Amino acid sequence: MVGMGFACPTAAPAVKVVRLSKTFTNCRALDDVSLEIGRGEMVALIGASGSGKSTLLRHLAGLAQGDSGGGSIEVLGRAVQAGGRLVNDIRRSRARIGFVFQQFNLVGRLPVITNVLAGTLGRVPMWRSLTGSFTKEDRKLAVEALKRVGIADKAFVRASALSGGQQQRAAIARTLVQKAEIILADEPIASLDPESSRRVMEILAQINTEYRVTVVVSLHQVDYAIRYCPRTIAVRNGAVVYDGPSAALTAPLLRELYGADSEQLCCDDGILGAASFVTNLVSGQPLAATG
Repeated sequence: MVGMGFACPTAAPAVKVVRLSKTFTNCRALDDVSLEIGRGEMVALIGASGSGKSTLLRHLAGLAQGDSGGGSIEVLGRAVQAGGRLVNDIRRSRARIGFVFQQFNLVGRLPVITNVLAGTLGRVPMWRSLTGSFTKEDRKLAVEALKRVGIADKAFVRASALSGGQQQRAAIARTLVQKAEIILADEPIASLDPESSRRVMEILAQINTEYRVTVVVSLHQVDYAIRYCPRTIAVRNGAVVYDGPSAALTAPLLRELYGADSEQLCCDDGILGAASFVTNLVSGQPLAATG
């Protein structure tokens, strides 16, 4: 994509988490989490409802603070937080992190292109963004991003008029305009139909492959992790219980890790489990629809 300006990979990992914990009043949402993600990786973060996936992503983005007295996060070689406190220049890190929310986070009454141009907020003066005084280069970048996600024809349509899948693609385009070096996607397909889900995951995978943008995507079902992400990190009760190749996620392993909750990680049709999904991939058989 011309002009997107993504940074080249360096030796520093994209994400480094050391002994991060987060305690709410009635539960421990994150329990001594440590992990590293290399630059250019596409990693799935899976787990049953309430396992801590969204909480972890929000901490990586500097949108939440861990427990005081311990734990640290570095993203793209810069500290995000340590000891329960965000660093003073957190805005500099946030400008490099694209966050895709489950509920799109678009302003429905505004045109799609204006929502996408919001990706420039981390690098343009506040007065320019408030008055809508975007440069010709910014507008060209927004159009390129919309083309990249396949909705350039919706540029001047109100965001509220788009389907859920189209709105999520607009949210991804916003991260491209932002020139994000890492994209954190928090269950981006949870509210989408199967076809829209596949399209969104394909776009994220293409961005990762073509531009080496690091992608960490939390998913409620393991099928998409196996199909699109070479590596999966599985969490349960706030702790990492698996970190390895997605292809190794078999139905017996999921049952061992999640027990009864493993049913949440299967397809909506209740038939295709992780093991048979891998078998189909290897044998070249048609893939069943996933939800």
